[in-house]
Amino acid sequence: MEAKKKILNSAEELFIQYGIRSVTMDDVARDASMSKKTLYQYFDNKDGLVSEVALNHFEKETKEFEGIYDQSTDAIHEILLVSQCLRKHVYRMNPSLLYDMQKYHGKAWDNYLEFKHSTIRGHIERNIERGKKEGYFREELDAKVLSILRVEGVQLVFNTKIFPRGEFDFPSVQMQILDHFVHGLLTDKGRSKYEEYINLESTNHIL
Repeated sequence: MEAKKKILNSAEELFIQYGIRSVTMDDVARDASMSKKTLYQYFDNKDGLVSEVALNHFEKETKEFEGIYDQSTDAIHEILLVSQCLRKHVYRMNPSLLYDMQKYHGKAWDNYLEFKHSTIRGHIERNIERGKKEGYFREELDAKVLSILRVEGVQLVFNTKIFPRGEFDFPSVQMQILDHFVHGLLTDKGRSKYEEYINLESTNHIL
């Protein structure tokens, strides 16, 4: 199974960097340092490879999200750790990746939608409820509505018709949207704590 793991890792990195459509099975075999014949022993076609890469990626991110809750000291700390996670994974994604997945790889797209709706939105809902209990987020907030807003806001930045890459810096746009979203959640107590964390981050302290 070591060869299969190598294939999945190579394919994932290539898809993230170049998008899905532009990457061929030959490219994956070459990057994994194996013959295409060996590659086809594990995957019958590209669609099957894309589906398993997506599922494997979402499983890893789900575990990472679960670890963030345990690592965080409060809801604001948690949401900032999630933003660091997004910077590490999402911000380096080729903007065509989600479009390619939706148009050409339906099973992988369905897995993405399940991950987006269950894992990401579920995590945000729990975070908002946690912040309300801690007194950092406003009591009247509807966690379900705002979790949808946050997830769609992240995905919106991948739309190059709205945010052309030559005009907008991808990470900067995401951070602007995050900052705007977080400020809409905060109580006065939460705003003070949020500014404390931002100051720590700006002076290169680990959150």
